[in-house]
Amino acid sequence: MGSGLGLWGWGWDWDCGVRVKIMRLGRSRLRSGSTVLLPSMLMFGVILASSGLLLMIEKGILAEVKPLPLHPAAGEVSRRVETHGGDLEREVLRDIRNRTIRSVCGQRAMPRSVWELPAGQRRTVLRHLLVLDGALESVDVKLKMDHKSDLVFLGDMTPDEINYRLKNYYKFVFVRNPAERLLSAYRNKFGEIKEYQQKYGVEIVRRYRKNGGKSAGDDVTFSEFLRYLLDEEVERMNEHWMPIYNLCQPCAVRYDFIGSYERLNEDANRVLEEVQAPSFIRFPERQSWYKPVTAETLHYYLCNTQRRLIKELLPKYILDFTLFAYPLPNITSEFCRQ
Repeated sequence: MGSGLGLWGWGWDWDCGVRVKIMRLGRSRLRSGSTVLLPSMLMFGVILASSGLLLMIEKGILAEVKPLPLHPAAGEVSRRVETHGGDLEREVLRDIRNRTIRSVCGQRAMPRSVWELPAGQRRTVLRHLLVLDGALESVDVKLKMDHKSDLVFLGDMTPDEINYRLKNYYKFVFVRNPAERLLSAYRNKFGEIKEYQQKYGVEIVRRYRKNGGKSAGDDVTFSEFLRYLLDEEVERMNEHWMPIYNLCQPCAVRYDFIGSYERLNEDANRVLEEVQAPSFIRFPERQSWYKPVTAETLHYYLCNTQRRLIKELLPKYILDFTLFAYPLPNITSEFCRQ
């Protein structure tokens, strides 16, 4: 892309921890194609989603899959990375994600663009690709920008406008551990938001609890929520618990950067640097009312839920675990006794 003033903006959805943004990259194009030669002692294990795994997912017969070691392909160019301040760890994770996405999205049956998606899936991703044109005069940390009604999404544009932005804008997505994301959605939507309790909670309790017809939807159990997810069609799910793969379509949209919720501030600053945002723009601090999901909280919920239910639900979210290099939830008896 040629030179010129970069266009930028910012917003975030703290509720679900996932939101797709598109920004225009000014003056210089994001460097791509570089890879990292990983030290063997720092190798991460990931699940390689091969055509066989995809077939098992489609057939709903996913068996237990053990993580396989990921090795750099022969002949790939290495580049030096800093080994202090966690830089190496971030580069390793980024390399794993890039390699795994290339492996999965390289399958013949996978979409190469949004126009190859079925109409329903295309509408979903275009409705959630937020287009930020122009500069914000200020950043109000108390404002939930993603819930504003005047934001422009890619789905609001013509096909030509969509193609131009997908080709020329800087595109990024933030992902989160799928298990933590589901627990966060459950606690927030059914524990704090009346609209979700009335729209989803009442139906969930009525469907899965004997004599649950009088519930106001504010007492949904985590197991009932997981049973609901197990029975729900992926493409009909609410955005806060739809698999990130289906919501963001990383095979159909070539994201320039994949950030992590676990490293939100660092990765957000990386995006701001890449789009050459003015120096006075900073990623806002977390709201004081937000209650994060801790490792202890996740441990409690997972270990007090039927293992069968969790295992049956994993195939729906297996691409989220796989593509973004998150470990499968540990629900062994030994772990749960700790």
